[in-house]
Amino acid sequence: MDVLLQDFWDFAGRYWWLIFPIMGVAGGIGKAWERASRQRHERRLETIRIKGEIKAAQIAARGQGSPTKAHPQQISSEPQVSPNQLLERLFAEHDEITARWLDYELDVAKLIAFPAMSDGRQPLTAAFLRAKKLADTLRPASADAKVSEQQVGEYLDAVGNYAVAFEVAERDARRLRDSSFTEAERKKLDRAQQLLKVAVDDTATQAERNIAYKRVREELDGLILLSDAAVDLLEKQVAREITAAPAAAGPDAAAPAPEPMPLRLDDERA
Repeated sequence: MDVLLQDFWDFAGRYWWLIFPIMGVAGGIGKAWERASRQRHERRLETIRIKGEIKAAQIAARGQGSPTKAHPQQISSEPQVSPNQLLERLFAEHDEITARWLDYELDVAKLIAFPAMSDGRQPLTAAFLRAKKLADTLRPASADAKVSEQQVGEYLDAVGNYAVAFEVAERDARRLRDSSFTEAERKKLDRAQQLLKVAVDDTATQAERNIAYKRVREELDGLILLSDAAVDLLEKQVAREITAAPAAAGPDAAAPAPEPMPLRLDDERA
């Protein structure tokens, strides 16, 4: 033991100057941990705030008004909405959230700009997808369906959680943007974004749009997985008619040959 202590003090005496870079590294780690903790705390507070807003909206949807401002006698005198009316309001909110999500899921430009919204590996996106699945599962067949008060309450909570989860996931995706990708991958995303503009440009020729479309798929391969619905929608945009009308021709002029339709990558490789 004495020998080990002596060796340690000999090492410390010769390399005492290492304490400064070690302290610098430790300080950097401490600051990074503090920033991460602060960001987690801010996200938790934001989640609590959004949940409070959703809960207030749910109470208002029941016809109870604001619980903090309304007098108890006023609340008791206000007419209560029927379960069917409440379901109609919940359906509208449910559909609105789904439409906002599909705006990311089907718009390739948005997927490139905010890839975390389609990445189930992101914790907040995964939480949103779970909330969506639960809300879809608990949704009654129609507003006229015979459902119990408990079922309506469960669906109301599910829609509220669905709304909160979407808001949190969307804000996190807009904060992250492409920061989870490497520098080389970010360059590929930038190229795909520029090529996408050509692929859907009405003034470009069909051949130019086809080439740009193929390049977009190649740049995104392995980075962002496009859904079949997003691919179908993009191909329809690529294949649409060019808005710039050709010059008027005489009645004897030959009709121009049709331009090639956009091809999927699988067709190109066949």
